[in-house]
Amino acid sequence: MMIGTAVQKRILELCAEKSITVNKLATMSGITQSTLNNIMSGRNNSTTISTIKKICDGLDINIRDFFDSQIFDDLEQEIK
Repeated sequence: MMIGTAVQKRILELCAEKSITVNKLATMSGITQSTLNNIMSGRNNSTTISTIKKICDGLDINIRDFFDSQIFDDLEQEIK
């Protein structure tokens, strides 16, 4: 799995745990819905740590919690 796909899946997983929509997460995180929609649709495959930090703040978790998931265990190497 590529990192962009893993981030998408993790965001969906966390939204489900919090019983919120992706659009609600955008509002809670202080990022635009278009930014989050671009991440979720795969148009943005290089999400910055700064954006992930904002998402974590909106979810009231830390970055370590975000990446503490089996989703990130088997990422493909992305050297091009």
